[in-house]
Amino acid sequence: MATVNDVVIKIGTVNGTGSASANGLLRKSIFRMGVPVVGKNYFPSNIQGLPTWYEIRVTGDGYQARSNRVDIMVAMNAQTYVRDMADIAPGGWLIYDSTWPRSTLLNRDDITVIGIPFSKMCNERFNGVRDRILMKNIAYVGAIAALIDIDMDIITTLLEETFATKAHLIGSNMEAIHLGYDYAKEHVSCPLAMRVEAIDATAGHIVIDGNTAAGLGCVYAGATVGAWYPITPSTSLMDAFRDFCGKYRIDPETGKRTYCIIQAEDELAAIGMVLGAAWNGARSFTSTSGPGISLMSEFLGYGYYAEIPAVIFNVQRTGPSTGMPTRTQQCDLLCCAYASHGDTKHVLLFPANPGECFHTAVMAFDLAERLQTPVIVMSDLDIGMNDWMVPELEWDDSYVPDRGKVLSAQELENMESFYRYLDVDGDGIPYRTLPGVHPKGAYFTRGSGHTKFGGYTEDSNAYKDGVDRLLIKWETARSILPPPEIRYSKFNRTALLTLGSGDGACKEALDRLQKQNVSLNYCRVKAFPFSDEVGEFIEQHDIVYVVEQNRDGQFRTLLINDIEADQKKLISLLHYDGMPINSGFVVSRVLEELARGRAA
Repeated sequence: MATVNDVVIKIGTVNGTGSASANGLLRKSIFRMGVPVVGKNYFPSNIQGLPTWYEIRVTGDGYQARSNRVDIMVAMNAQTYVRDMADIAPGGWLIYDSTWPRSTLLNRDDITVIGIPFSKMCNERFNGVRDRILMKNIAYVGAIAALIDIDMDIITTLLEETFATKAHLIGSNMEAIHLGYDYAKEHVSCPLAMRVEAIDATAGHIVIDGNTAAGLGCVYAGATVGAWYPITPSTSLMDAFRDFCGKYRIDPETGKRTYCIIQAEDELAAIGMVLGAAWNGARSFTSTSGPGISLMSEFLGYGYYAEIPAVIFNVQRTGPSTGMPTRTQQCDLLCCAYASHGDTKHVLLFPANPGECFHTAVMAFDLAERLQTPVIVMSDLDIGMNDWMVPELEWDDSYVPDRGKVLSAQELENMESFYRYLDVDGDGIPYRTLPGVHPKGAYFTRGSGHTKFGGYTEDSNAYKDGVDRLLIKWETARSILPPPEIRYSKFNRTALLTLGSGDGACKEALDRLQKQNVSLNYCRVKAFPFSDEVGEFIEQHDIVYVVEQNRDGQFRTLLINDIEADQKKLISLLHYDGMPINSGFVVSRVLEELARGRAA
């Protein structure tokens, strides 16, 4: 019996050989057939020459997490044949370039091996080493199209769209695709038992990565200043912002740019520039990853204490130190929550997918200005650099940026006196001014001890009053941050709790567990400090499995520290090998814990 619209294809190639275009063509073709699809890119941290993989999950149910199986492996790199073969699920298929002999040691009795002479066919049809390498990758697109029944008309249309300004490339690419397609049709029974079939499940959706979506969100939020130092995996966020600004932030009358993007000499300089621009009234931000946060910590503390709004995007990767720069984790939670020395706490936002990256970017700027503090958006490599299917991004044209408590020239004129750090409303948030608006609004911005009137102090009581007021602001933040997503039934005494990119795997795991008659409630946290709803959710259960992507249970630690959650209830399910989390991990770990009796 054929399996329809539930297949995982993994393609192993060599970095720098142009396979990204071929893989994108495959993914887009399936999406155009109306079938939900997600793409995961596993690439090395050097420029070229090392193995790289791209995983395409075809999922009629619309799941967006990585699968925990591979059905079809396209092994185009002889150096990784053994590893690639080991990844294939029983009953799956291995496709390899049979131009050269393959060792009999690579046989597996429980899979089907399909040899296609991609190099030989392309060497006979195309001239030039580079063209032959590129066309060999395009040829496997045709072979897969035949094997799983992808609509060739859609592939043709996509090629025509891609090379609309380079029509001469359409013919050679189509020729390479037909080499693979025709060979598979002639030598293999097509389609395989796993195939795709056109449906209508992608209408109203797009495929986008989180860094692109976040960059676009910054434009819509009104950001005009970006300062950063390049670091994997966050660089493409600022690249996207620059590209969008180049299209939409040009004065139509003068042709001048209405934005400023600065590549700083390091991350310390970048966050300093962001804080300086924000102090002057611009919406400004930086993008970085864990090592950059480490360098920014002193200035982040300054922003917290001097109360300057700023937005930081942390696209997390593995650590410690350099770690694995092109692998994903959620290992900067504690680092960001308490970045800097002394008593410092930062607002964190946890988008779960690229669609939320877009909207969270806008929210981050509003919150930073309303709370007068740095706000850190906690993305990760899986969200930031992989291809997700999300609902089309929607925008409310009536949106007005929330600039918070900023005094105008008229308001200052009518005031007897202005004191920068005086809380007059009881919410812990003082009023601020922008430079040059009015002489009465002038003040000295202090990272040293200061009174509520803005003056320097080393008086113990005055200092204590200031930092205690920041705790009042912290509680105000707790009340205005986005609430968690909760699925609750009073009949369940056990639950899953996660954040960020753990959302997709956990929701899929809930469905899989339900089929095994295991029912759990669910909570996905969207922000730190945690809202009262998070604490109430934990209290309603006997056991809460905390799913996160780091070794040390940092999310669990934050829950205990911030809302005094009962640590005996919180059971960590920790995934930290650098690969995106999958539902199989969550299901197996939950079942293990249930077998131990660690549930109600």
